[in-house]
Amino acid sequence: MNDPLSRLHDIHLPPPVGWWPPAPGWWLLLLLVIAAGVLLAWLLRRRSRRLALYRDTRQELERIRRQFAAQGDFPRLAAELSRLLRRTAITLEPEEEVAGLTGEAWLAWLDSRLGSKDFTTGPGRHLVEAAYRQAGQTEDAQALLSLVETWLEKVTREVSRV
Repeated sequence: MNDPLSRLHDIHLPPPVGWWPPAPGWWLLLLLVIAAGVLLAWLLRRRSRRLALYRDTRQELERIRRQFAAQGDFPRLAAELSRLLRRTAITLEPEEEVAGLTGEAWLAWLDSRLGSKDFTTGPGRHLVEAAYRQAGQTEDAQALLSLVETWLEKVTREVSRV
Protein backbone atom coordinates (compact mmCIF):
# COMPACT_ATOMS: atom_id res chain seq x y z
CA MET A 1 0.00 0.00 0.00
CA ASN A 2 1.31 3.20 -0.98
CA ASP A 3 1.07 6.07 1.52
CA PRO A 4 -0.32 9.19 -0.23
CA LEU A 5 1.25 11.45 2.37
CA SER A 6 4.73 10.25 1.61
CA ARG A 7 4.80 12.25 -1.59
CA LEU A 8 4.19 15.58 0.16
CA HIS A 9 7.09 18.00 0.36
CA ASP A 10 7.86 20.61 2.99
CA ILE A 11 6.32 24.06 2.65
CA HIS A 12 8.53 26.44 0.73
CA LEU A 13 8.60 29.86 2.45
CA PRO A 14 9.10 32.97 0.35
CA PRO A 15 12.44 34.74 0.72
CA PRO A 16 12.58 37.28 3.58
CA VAL A 17 11.46 40.80 2.72
CA GLY A 18 14.47 43.06 2.07
CA TRP A 19 14.88 46.57 3.36
CA TRP A 20 15.19 47.96 -0.16
CA PRO A 21 13.15 49.38 -1.79
CA PRO A 22 11.15 50.84 1.04
CA ALA A 23 7.40 50.87 1.03
CA PRO A 24 5.64 53.99 -0.34
CA GLY A 25 4.88 55.22 3.19
CA TRP A 26 8.60 55.46 3.96
CA TRP A 27 9.20 57.49 0.79
CA LEU A 28 6.45 59.88 1.83
CA LEU A 29 7.93 60.19 5.32
CA LEU A 30 11.36 60.90 3.82
CA LEU A 31 9.90 63.68 1.63
CA LEU A 32 8.13 65.20 4.64
CA VAL A 33 11.33 65.15 6.71
CA ILE A 34 13.30 66.78 3.88
CA ALA A 35 10.61 69.46 3.39
CA ALA A 36 10.52 70.16 7.14
CA GLY A 37 14.33 70.44 7.21
CA VAL A 38 14.39 72.87 4.28
CA LEU A 39 11.61 74.97 5.85
CA LEU A 40 13.39 75.05 9.21
CA ALA A 41 16.68 76.05 7.59
CA TRP A 42 14.93 78.84 5.66
CA LEU A 43 13.18 80.14 8.77
CA LEU A 44 16.39 80.08 10.83
CA ARG A 45 18.33 81.87 8.10
CA ARG A 46 15.61 84.50 7.77
CA ARG A 47 15.53 85.06 11.53
CA SER A 48 19.31 85.28 11.62
CA ARG A 49 19.28 87.98 8.94
CA ARG A 50 16.60 89.93 10.78
CA LEU A 51 18.48 89.74 14.06
CA ALA A 52 21.61 90.86 12.24
CA LEU A 53 19.63 93.84 10.92
CA TYR A 54 18.62 94.74 14.48
CA ARG A 55 22.21 94.44 15.71
CA ASP A 56 23.64 96.39 12.77
CA THR A 57 21.17 99.26 13.09
CA ARG A 58 21.93 99.53 16.81
CA GLN A 59 25.66 99.68 16.12
CA GLU A 60 25.22 102.31 13.42
CA LEU A 61 23.01 104.41 15.69
CA GLU A 62 25.63 104.28 18.43
CA ARG A 63 28.32 105.34 15.92
CA ILE A 64 26.17 108.31 14.87
CA ARG A 65 25.51 109.20 18.50
CA ARG A 66 29.26 109.17 19.33
CA GLN A 67 30.07 111.21 16.25
CA PHE A 68 27.51 113.85 17.23
CA ALA A 69 28.83 113.95 20.80
CA ALA A 70 32.32 114.60 19.43
CA GLN A 71 31.43 117.14 16.72
CA GLY A 72 28.07 118.64 17.71
CA ASP A 73 27.05 119.09 14.07
CA PHE A 74 23.24 118.89 14.13
CA PRO A 75 22.59 119.09 10.35
CA ARG A 76 25.02 116.21 9.88
CA LEU A 77 23.32 114.26 12.69
CA ALA A 78 19.92 114.69 11.03
CA ALA A 79 21.31 113.66 7.63
CA GLU A 80 23.02 110.56 9.08
CA LEU A 81 19.88 109.54 10.97
CA SER A 82 17.74 110.02 7.89
CA ARG A 83 20.13 107.85 5.86
CA LEU A 84 20.04 105.14 8.53
CA LEU A 85 16.24 105.20 8.60
CA ARG A 86 16.02 105.05 4.82
CA ARG A 87 18.50 102.16 4.53
CA THR A 88 16.59 100.24 7.19
CA ALA A 89 13.24 100.97 5.53
CA ILE A 90 14.51 99.85 2.12
CA THR A 91 15.80 96.65 3.69
CA LEU A 92 12.43 95.90 5.27
CA GLU A 93 9.99 97.12 2.63
CA PRO A 94 9.83 96.99 -1.17
CA GLU A 95 12.23 99.59 -2.51
CA GLU A 96 9.56 101.07 -4.80
CA GLU A 97 7.43 101.90 -1.75
CA VAL A 98 10.14 103.74 0.20
CA ALA A 99 12.98 104.94 -2.00
CA GLY A 100 11.11 107.81 -3.66
CA LEU A 101 9.63 109.29 -0.50
CA THR A 102 10.88 112.73 0.53
CA GLY A 103 9.82 115.54 2.85
CA GLU A 104 6.37 115.28 4.40
CA ALA A 105 5.62 111.96 2.67
CA TRP A 106 8.78 110.44 4.17
CA LEU A 107 7.89 111.68 7.66
CA ALA A 108 4.30 110.42 7.29
CA TRP A 109 5.58 107.01 6.21
CA LEU A 110 7.88 106.85 9.25
CA ASP A 111 4.94 107.83 11.48
CA SER A 112 2.78 105.11 9.95
CA ARG A 113 5.30 102.45 11.01
CA LEU A 114 5.60 103.90 14.51
CA GLY A 115 1.90 104.57 14.99
CA SER A 116 2.41 108.14 16.15
CA LYS A 117 2.86 111.68 14.81
CA ASP A 118 6.34 112.20 16.27
CA PHE A 119 7.96 112.57 12.86
CA THR A 120 5.43 114.89 11.22
CA THR A 121 4.73 117.12 14.23
CA GLY A 122 7.46 116.29 16.76
CA PRO A 123 11.24 116.09 16.87
CA GLY A 124 11.29 113.97 13.71
CA ARG A 125 10.64 117.13 11.67
CA HIS A 126 14.33 117.93 12.13
CA LEU A 127 15.12 115.18 9.60
CA VAL A 128 13.84 117.39 6.79
CA GLU A 129 14.38 120.83 8.34
CA ALA A 130 17.88 120.54 9.83
CA ALA A 131 19.66 121.10 6.51
CA TYR A 132 18.01 124.52 6.20
CA ARG A 133 18.72 125.77 9.70
CA GLN A 134 21.67 127.79 10.83
CA ALA A 135 24.49 125.77 12.31
CA GLY A 136 24.52 127.82 15.53
CA GLN A 137 20.86 127.17 16.26
CA THR A 138 20.16 124.75 19.12
CA GLU A 139 17.94 121.77 18.40
CA ASP A 140 16.80 118.94 20.56
CA ALA A 141 19.25 116.34 19.33
CA GLN A 142 18.54 113.92 22.18
CA ALA A 143 14.81 113.90 21.39
CA LEU A 144 15.57 113.15 17.74
CA LEU A 145 18.05 110.41 18.65
CA SER A 146 15.54 108.91 21.06
CA LEU A 147 12.78 108.98 18.44
CA VAL A 148 14.96 107.33 15.82
CA GLU A 149 16.04 104.73 18.35
CA THR A 150 12.40 103.99 19.19
CA TRP A 151 11.50 103.65 15.51
CA LEU A 152 14.43 101.34 14.79
CA GLU A 153 13.68 99.27 17.88
CA LYS A 154 10.04 98.85 16.88
CA VAL A 155 10.48 97.94 13.26
CA THR A 156 13.53 95.71 13.62
CA ARG A 157 12.13 93.90 16.67
CA GLU A 158 8.78 93.35 14.92
CA VAL A 159 10.55 91.90 11.92
CA SER A 160 12.87 89.67 13.95
CA ARG A 161 9.86 88.00 15.57
CA VAL A 162 8.51 86.90 12.19
